[in-house]
Amino acid sequence: MVPDLHEINGIEEYTEKQEKTRTIFFKGDKAFLVQNKNTIEVRCDEKLSQVLQHDYESVMESRYFGRGGIEIVPTNQLSPEELGDLIRLSYDLTA
Repeated sequence: MVPDLHEINGIEEYTEKQEKTRTIFFKGDKAFLVQNKNTIEVRCDEKLSQVLQHDYESVMESRYFGRGGIEIVPTNQLSPEELGDLIRLSYDLTA
């Protein structure tokens, strides 16, 4: 479901923590990606978040990041390249 993070340009060091129902990926001590059983969540600019939620029914406000992120149900509405771009953006937005 999540593209291979090693293949996304701009994503350098990260750690991951496996929880019971999800995997959380961290840049330093802050999360930038949450992989749930059926969704992924990333940090996102609020305006971009609104556009994506309007344009794609598979994109909603993130439960983990709140207004600062989006949750995506992988229904092939977004291409793997677009998902990779959103993951890289989330990585870059994470201080």
